[in-house]
Amino acid sequence: MGKVSHVDEKTIAIQMKDIVKKFGDFTANDHINLTVHKGEVHAILGENGAGKSTLMNVLYGLYRPTSGEIFVDGKQVSIDSPKKAIEMGIGMVHQHFMLVPPYTVTENIILGMEPRKGLVVDLKEARKRVQEISERYNMQVDPDAKIEDISVGMQQRAEILKVLYRGADILILDEPTASLTPQEIQELIEIIGHLTADGKSVILITHKLKEIKASADYCTIIRQGKYIRTVKVDEVDEHDLASMMVGRDVEFVVDKKPLTPGDVVLSVKDLHGKDYRDVEILKGLDLTVRRGEIVGLAGVDGNGQTELVEILTGLKKGDSGQVMVNGQDIFNATPREIFDRGITSIPADRQKHGLVLEFSVAENLILQNYGKEPFSKKGILQNKAIMEHAKKLVEKFDVRPAGSETRPAGTLSGGNQQKVIIAREVTNDSDLLIAVNPTRGLDVGAIEFVHRYLVEQRNKNKAVLLVSFELDEIMSLSDRIEVIFDGKITGGMAGKDADENTLGLMMAGGKAHE
Repeated sequence: MGKVSHVDEKTIAIQMKDIVKKFGDFTANDHINLTVHKGEVHAILGENGAGKSTLMNVLYGLYRPTSGEIFVDGKQVSIDSPKKAIEMGIGMVHQHFMLVPPYTVTENIILGMEPRKGLVVDLKEARKRVQEISERYNMQVDPDAKIEDISVGMQQRAEILKVLYRGADILILDEPTASLTPQEIQELIEIIGHLTADGKSVILITHKLKEIKASADYCTIIRQGKYIRTVKVDEVDEHDLASMMVGRDVEFVVDKKPLTPGDVVLSVKDLHGKDYRDVEILKGLDLTVRRGEIVGLAGVDGNGQTELVEILTGLKKGDSGQVMVNGQDIFNATPREIFDRGITSIPADRQKHGLVLEFSVAENLILQNYGKEPFSKKGILQNKAIMEHAKKLVEKFDVRPAGSETRPAGTLSGGNQQKVIIAREVTNDSDLLIAVNPTRGLDVGAIEFVHRYLVEQRNKNKAVLLVSFELDEIMSLSDRIEVIFDGKITGGMAGKDADENTLGLMMAGGKAHE
């Protein structure tokens, strides 16, 4: 993964000086400085809740800074809306895409900026322009494809094209590789190279050290809202970056002793099911998970893993097939019945399925057990017991800010919300834990922590099903890896024998060499 530096030291594109952003008493950005040159990739690295996205939302005009100055091309500016940011040549691609699924790529790109011939939208002219930009940066996007029919990687390119179509010279990419395959990540890095070769500047919000090393020229590290330092990426290694970000030494390798798996806990046979469009997506899937093993399910988003997990946790009905837990049939049972049979899950969407955002952290920690002692007696909630339970878990799982038991869960950063869910599900101590992208959007310190708890479950002779788009995670945690493609398990291998290329090929529908 070679990167080309096109940095012209003399030309500064963006300068943010002494930026402070407060929300009430909370200081999200505490005197942060950032200098980005033309034609460079500048990464912003930090833990969850360190203030990376807040800083970029200030630059993009979504937030007004409490104090501090912003300069674009050497001129001091006030950016009070995204519209103003776009006029100044700043565009942002958010982590969660802002696309309209039934529309084509071209229609999405020109939305709100439609070129007109008289009163009619000139789609032909727009399509031509989209095609030109796509070819110029070697993006290979079909301008006529509908968003709902293309991969996550292609949707992201449509978002980048949308920003370029509006004339952006500075592109902010927020966690751009969160749900891409290794091949798509490689292609994105190449596209970033084409953009900087053309004099564009790219600001990358991320906590993936490997990608910073592969694509960035400079990296600014933020810790707990404060500016730590800016480094030249060539002069530091991944360990340096990690310890600057977390403020301590971080272990990258998961400590996992060999175990012989025991009895089958989960057995899925010939499972069929439909997706939200009522199209068959699970096409006869077979899967087993035994005690004392972590089974990793590797696959590109959209191959049926979401529907599989929804059926296993009772959020969706399957069409046919068999799902057994500890020898008992749970096919199409209710979420409560499934929980009582011994399945807990760390869901993919923490805000939609993991937490009740308005409830306090303490209440979220007993969601499935509020009716049991010691949390309730004769139908009356026991606040003292609930708070004691919460205090213990908040401390044990390092949920920040400390003492957040009484805060609404919705006020915590994404990574800390994730810790609340993990604290709850691991403490539920069930026979099978289903973990879906358990470290999505988490920094290395928090990832190390989550991985330790997943391995601990396995070591306690529980079964763990890990569904993740992070290949590194699947490879380092799984005792056995199964690849899901087009609604079926198409192959598998032992975790210790896995390599990224073979897995990537299988995930894209290719065959592993026998």
